[in-house]
Amino acid sequence: MNKRGRPREFDYSTIVDVAMKTFWIRGYEGCSTQDLCSDTGLGKGSLYNTFGSKHELYKQVLERYHETGIREQRKLLDTPISVRERLSNFFEWALNEDFDNIDQKGCLLIKASLERANNDLMVQEIFSRHVEALKQAIEKVMEEGLRTGEILKKQSAEELASLFLSSYYGFRVLNVSMQDRVLAEQVVKGTMESIFGA
Repeated sequence: MNKRGRPREFDYSTIVDVAMKTFWIRGYEGCSTQDLCSDTGLGKGSLYNTFGSKHELYKQVLERYHETGIREQRKLLDTPISVRERLSNFFEWALNEDFDNIDQKGCLLIKASLERANNDLMVQEIFSRHVEALKQAIEKVMEEGLRTGEILKKQSAEELASLFLSSYYGFRVLNVSMQDRVLAEQVVKGTMESIFGA
């Protein structure tokens, strides 16, 4: 009787998670097949038989990160508290992701985009899909804030969401390159004040 089906599914998921940490720390170009084999415990033949290529494994990693991340982000933005608290908590979550995780600093998708989006359509597509999904979720929050009067600005929800996103991604790139929490908190404060007032 063949009992390999279920364990292989479990191993596949585990391998993607382990490979995610390897790519996160080393980047795509800095990550060799030998690094992936050492970290996942797979032989080179098994790695290629399972995923086909390093690039395909990278794709599976980014897809997993996108799906997990957008689910967590939507959960923060859908919490039944004030709009200001939701957006503030969202920024706080990002700060913790960038400064409190010792090994995986910064957003993996942002790092992947900075490294490869110019010449890798797969990375570009996944990152664009993530940004669009997040933009829609934030727009929904801004619409609620405008409707309830919590946000008194005359801009549209789309304009406010674009403002929020530009600050969010800008400060996350700065967080990766500079690791300056004081500067990051100043960006957050300025963004929140531009939306809600001082």
